[in-house]
Amino acid sequence: MMEISSPPARPVILVVDDTPQNLSIMHDVLEGDYIVKLANNGARALKIAATTPPDLILLDIMMPEMDGYEVCQRLKADPATSRIPVIFVTALTDSTNEQQGFDAGAVDYITKPISPPVVLARVKSHLALRKQTEELEAWNQTLTQRIAEGVAERERLDRLRRFFSPAVADLLLSGEDENFLRTRRREIAVVFLDLRGYTEFTEQHTAEEVMQVLGEFHAAMGELINARGGTLERFTGDGMMIFFNDPVEVEHPCLDAVSMAIDMQASMVNLQKQWMIRGYTLTMGIGIAQGVATIGAIGFEGRRDYGAIGGVTNFAARLCGKADGGQILVSAQVARNSASSIDFQSVGKMAFKGFAEPLEVFEVILTSA
Repeated sequence: MMEISSPPARPVILVVDDTPQNLSIMHDVLEGDYIVKLANNGARALKIAATTPPDLILLDIMMPEMDGYEVCQRLKADPATSRIPVIFVTALTDSTNEQQGFDAGAVDYITKPISPPVVLARVKSHLALRKQTEELEAWNQTLTQRIAEGVAERERLDRLRRFFSPAVADLLLSGEDENFLRTRRREIAVVFLDLRGYTEFTEQHTAEEVMQVLGEFHAAMGELINARGGTLERFTGDGMMIFFNDPVEVEHPCLDAVSMAIDMQASMVNLQKQWMIRGYTLTMGIGIAQGVATIGAIGFEGRRDYGAIGGVTNFAARLCGKADGGQILVSAQVARNSASSIDFQSVGKMAFKGFAEPLEVFEVILTSA
């Protein structure tokens, strides 16, 4: 069956005049297009308007007890009726009377005897104007709400990016890959870095000094992590773990990892110059390994991190532990996959806790600044 839609509700017009003949004429003029309500005095008009506000009011000025000016002023003073358009319909034609009507809050002025086409045209025009005003206000309200929501969303994004790398945060927010937190296996390049001399430093200096140095260290390293597109897996106080090729796949994860590490050691030189002036002696060692890791959400309900676990992360941590201050040690696989762009030299085989056989280790050859 075809669904028949209801016709749109007709606007309601309230006509206020103390002369019955005028009320009858106005009713006959308007009833074809509008729902017409009639009031023969100001008090009655205010009561109708307060109970069921009309869409527009045609208001006589010269009425006993309460004239049209006072009625209009009371309508405009009440928040419930202040927005109803009021058109004065009167025999008063002096410009002073018109000005007084506009000052009271009227939107238009029709003189008696009325011309039905003029009345209909004016009513139609002001109803359309009121509808446009309401639509504009609704749109502005929606826009204001959207702006507020946008600001709140931006603040939420900024907070999210404080705790996740940009790559992870963008995936979380875009919704393009809602399953990227699921557990999986992927080959990654893992970077561990760690400050040397940090324990002695914390014992010899105040908490404020320690936090200031850590803040400077994290800011400098974090800028390079973001610039290279690495995923910061965790802070370990004076160290960090970063990996490449997840959640965003990259073409040369080893090269990206080693290039970042080189930039980090160069940045560390600048930090050391500042710290030495303040009497701090700190250096940084870095270890890099490549291999398959288990990646996904790690933790418990209410508190989860995005991380990587496995032999490759352990190996990178062990390499970092073996590295001297200012040194970058990498696995043989990392050296092979980056040798076309970066110079390495073998430092021989080393034994590592948790690994059955000694493994060959390479050092990145750093050029002096």
